[in-house]
Amino acid sequence: MQIHVVQQNQSLFGIAQAYGTTVEDLIEANEIPNPNNLVIGQTLVIPIIGSFYWVQPGDSLYSISRRFGISYQQLASVNDISVNQPLQVGSRLYIPPRPRTTAEFNAYVEPRGNTVAPELEESAREAAPYLTYLAPFSFQALRDGSLKEPLLNEFPAIARANNNVLMMVITNQENDQFSDELGRILLNDMAIQNKFLDNITATAKKYGFRDIHFDFEFLRPADREAYNNFLRKAKARFSQEGWLISTALAPKTSAEQQGLWYEAHDYRAHGEIVDFVIIMTYEWGYSGGPAMAVSPIGPVRQVLEYAISEMPSSKIMMGQNLYGYDWTLPFVQGTTARAISPQQAIQIAAENNVAIQYDYQAQAPFFNYTAPDGKRHEVWFEDARSIQAKFDLIKELKLRGVSYWKLGLSFPQNWLLITENFDVTKRA
Repeated sequence: MQIHVVQQNQSLFGIAQAYGTTVEDLIEANEIPNPNNLVIGQTLVIPIIGSFYWVQPGDSLYSISRRFGISYQQLASVNDISVNQPLQVGSRLYIPPRPRTTAEFNAYVEPRGNTVAPELEESAREAAPYLTYLAPFSFQALRDGSLKEPLLNEFPAIARANNNVLMMVITNQENDQFSDELGRILLNDMAIQNKFLDNITATAKKYGFRDIHFDFEFLRPADREAYNNFLRKAKARFSQEGWLISTALAPKTSAEQQGLWYEAHDYRAHGEIVDFVIIMTYEWGYSGGPAMAVSPIGPVRQVLEYAISEMPSSKIMMGQNLYGYDWTLPFVQGTTARAISPQQAIQIAAENNVAIQYDYQAQAPFFNYTAPDGKRHEVWFEDARSIQAKFDLIKELKLRGVSYWKLGLSFPQNWLLITENFDVTKRA
């Protein structure tokens, strides 16, 4: 596969011809929302085996081969040219596909309200072939050690049909807000804690969960060691059942990082205790803050490099957003940006006839537009380039894989690029 960035005056027909594919295949692979009105800067994943490269001034077989990680002899051979033949600027070379690496993928799915929307179940069905784990969000712990269950509907069946490990996500949420007081009770009252573990065990057996995942956030700093001890106890218990145990961690860059979201999350201890962690490397740009990339590559790298200094890289899953935000400008504290899918972002750019730009430092696409009411907007989202940059980081740091927050927002290019870069581990 290949990532193509739409240039001025390009059409799907011309792009398809250049890559030896069809317009229909391009539309189907990318679920293009604007086939008759492409946006400058819009990315397309070209559904071909391998990729093509057009020779630029100053290129040589050697420089091109180094760029794509193959030998110049192989590059010459697959293109049926001599290793000594000068390259003509503008000529097209075929680049064979790179070897894939093995990785694990998780996706959270969050039903809201009293019913599960059919579109949400369909999103889970579409994603499940690319997943190792499927994680309904969430079982909310109660102060007496019991559990408030989420709507599960067909999610266990979808997981079984796709050889996904069903992940039991457990949170210390009350009224959809993380509670330090609830965390204090669960981590320090041994009678309630034992009942809590009993209820988790019974529920996991009932539904077939095989990874028990604790997303405990906003804990008191004083409960850091209590949380570690709880995880040791839970690990010993769940290992007897043959289950995995995992945790969600706030994105830290040092052991001394201050703040209620960070201090009780002990990276080194979690790395020693649990089977793997999911690090929530997103929300730098968030709905209640000023416009910026949701998961800029620089801060993401900083967090992950710190993490691998504290635990094995093979235990780390990088968190990745499947959404972007549309902010109204100027940003006013107390206002909220609208969450949008990558497909919606492209449609907004097309409807407003604005080009999509790319911030190479953040490795993220963005654009500005003026709405019919005259208000200015700024949109940051994800595209094939930003996801490929994250996949390259996963491979560079030799991480376990990627965890997505969350299903329900369409982003077909992400799943295409998984198949190009990785062999997905199936544990079921």
